[in-house]
Amino acid sequence: MIAHVTHILPLASIRRKRILPIKGTVLVRAGQKVTPTDIIAQADLTPEHIVLDIARGLGVSPNKAASYITREIGDEISEGSKVASRSGFASRVVRSPFPGRLVSISGGQVLIEIKNKPFQLKAGIPGSIASIEAERGAIIETNGAWIQGVWGNGKVDYGQLTILSKDLDHIVTPDGFDVSQRGTMMLGGYCNQAKALETAADVPIRGLILSSLAPKLISTAIKMPYPIIVLEGFDQVKMNSAAHTLLTTNESRELAINAESYNRFEGKRPEIVIPLQGAGDSPTPLNVETFTQGQKVRILRSPHASTVAKITFVQPGLTRFPSGLRAAAANVELEDGEKAVVPLANIEVLG
Repeated sequence: MIAHVTHILPLASIRRKRILPIKGTVLVRAGQKVTPTDIIAQADLTPEHIVLDIARGLGVSPNKAASYITREIGDEISEGSKVASRSGFASRVVRSPFPGRLVSISGGQVLIEIKNKPFQLKAGIPGSIASIEAERGAIIETNGAWIQGVWGNGKVDYGQLTILSKDLDHIVTPDGFDVSQRGTMMLGGYCNQAKALETAADVPIRGLILSSLAPKLISTAIKMPYPIIVLEGFDQVKMNSAAHTLLTTNESRELAINAESYNRFEGKRPEIVIPLQGAGDSPTPLNVETFTQGQKVRILRSPHASTVAKITFVQPGLTRFPSGLRAAAANVELEDGEKAVVPLANIEVLG
């Protein structure tokens, strides 16, 4: 049975293809060093248009309006600039309310394409530009510690790691934040208070790593100006020991959070990268494997949710569970030495 892999690694070779959804402009060059928040490419995704009714604005017929238009198709127009005018006893002027480009003149009206802020594609991880894809983006490479999460609020940033608590059952509260944490990345546990997220924004911190998040706070988390990454899921789930150990042993180091949305079909997951200078080349991990004896795994559902274990035996065929269901299963040994039989659908490989 194919096993999906969640990467929680002290050292890995990480390669990211960062591509615009449409053609645009690439702003970096091969070999260039980038930080997670550097803009590597940009494009105009959703141009907006406005119609200026010249005939009505000048008080003339649509047939005569064209003779009063002072601009031509293709002209760049600044905010407040004159588009048409009529002099005489009742002089009038029509001005553009927005900067843009005149794209059409017809029936006494002009169509202006408004200049919007372009979509900007951030690097997402610290590293070097390995190669460029013309008009679309680039491939970035780095070496470092790597932790994948299950949910992110879409933001990107980097900074020094500070730990709210080393307790696996930690609950994030508003009084856990203060001005001494300004500009840092915070590691916490479970969060179920909107006020805690808002207080962190007021400090302000640069990022927040959570074991789990109350579902009612998803909309609040999305609105926060800093990246939030959830490693385990929703409702109260403690952080798995592998991720917790890797993060707490890297306290005070610089790390990057790319809290992009999880999309298994596109191979995207929210992630944490701790760059390690001078680490040299390291292996590129696989995203899928087959379940085998000796693998380190994480159990996804109760009664052992978020627990790290080791596969001791992959059972052949289907196993009948007390519920009456039959499923592919494996014998595992938990970190505390307890043994259990778990459906393969309820575990994932850590690697």
